[in-house]
Order: sequence, then structure tokens, then C-alpha cells
Amino acid sequence: MSNKQTNIRILVVLMIVIGVGAITYATLLMTPQAKPMAGNIGSPFTLTNDRGQPITEKALFGHPSLVYFGYTHCPDVCPTTLYDMAGWFKALGPQGDSLKAYFFSVDPERDTPEIMHTYTGNFTDRITGITGDPKEMQKAIKGWRVYAKKVPSPDGGYTMDHTASVLLVDASGNLRGTIAYQEDAVVALQKIKNLLQ
Repeated sequence: MSNKQTNIRILVVLMIVIGVGAITYATLLMTPQAKPMAGNIGSPFTLTNDRGQPITEKALFGHPSLVYFGYTHCPDVCPTTLYDMAGWFKALGPQGDSLKAYFFSVDPERDTPEIMHTYTGNFTDRITGITGDPKEMQKAIKGWRVYAKKVPSPDGGYTMDHTASVLLVDASGNLRGTIAYQEDAVVALQKIKNLLQ
């Protein structure tokens, strides 16, 4: 085999490796469950809290917050996450007095304020459920760059695919990081403590 043939083969292999790398990178960027980037995100919204009162994006200012997008018919991820949230509040004790938590419904067609209130109350009274007009909720979902998609189920109903991370929001309404689904409790608490500083 000549040097020219060897060089051509090496070049072809290199091009294949670069191509596969580029495709993998693009796929990761487009993955729906990708974590939102830190920084100034969110958008104006007018929704309803779990007590039937109007709530806007202004509720997220002036204190650190845990923000989570899910729904009450969720079979496992949402109840597990809200259970974890309740545990974080308990573990923080008085240190977490300034911390607020918001559970935005990605399924506002079924999640009424009453349903949200009962659901969040099963875990802790520290989580405020938020629901409202589906179009207005879409604004919040897109503004926070979370993923939510209705998926038909065999029984004729539907479930919701959605981002499973808890968003860590500072007192200025900026995203400071995320807590992954079922992240180690020690790591999660340290992230929250960093947010509280």
C-alpha cells in the first residue's frame, strides 16, 4: 500500500470520526431533556395559584425559589420530586425560611387550582401550585426553556413528557442551576444552600 493510499484512508477515517462527533453533539443539543442554561430566563405570565389567586412572574422576585414543571397525573417523577422538595425544606429548617417553591403544571387542562392545592398539600405546605390558561402556561414553559409534550396513551388518554429537573432561581429571577431528578440529597441540599447565600 502506497503512502498516498494510506493518507487517503486516514483522511476518510478522520472525516467519519468528525462527522459522527458533529452528529452526536447536535443530537445532545436538541435533546428535549437537556438542562436549561444558567442566566436570565423566564417570561411574563399571568396564571392562577393553587388558592385561585392570580399570580405573575413577579412572584419569583425578592427571594430564592425552587421552580418545577410537572403535572398531578404524573405516575412517578413528579411525586418523587415533590417528596424530595418537602425533604429539603425539612432538612434546611429555619435556614430555608426565605426559600419558596413553585410547581407549574404542564397539564393545565386537567390541573385545576383545587387539584393542584390538594396535590401539593400532600407533600408540604411550602410548595405553591400554579396552573391556568393553557396558552398562558405555554408562555411560561417556553420562557423557562423547559420541555413538555402531550403523549397519547393506549387507553385513549394521555401522559406528559417533561423536563424532570428542579430549577434554582435567585432573588433577581435568574436561573442559577438545576437539581437533577433523584440527585443525591447531600448534593441537592448544598446547591440549595449555595442559592440561599
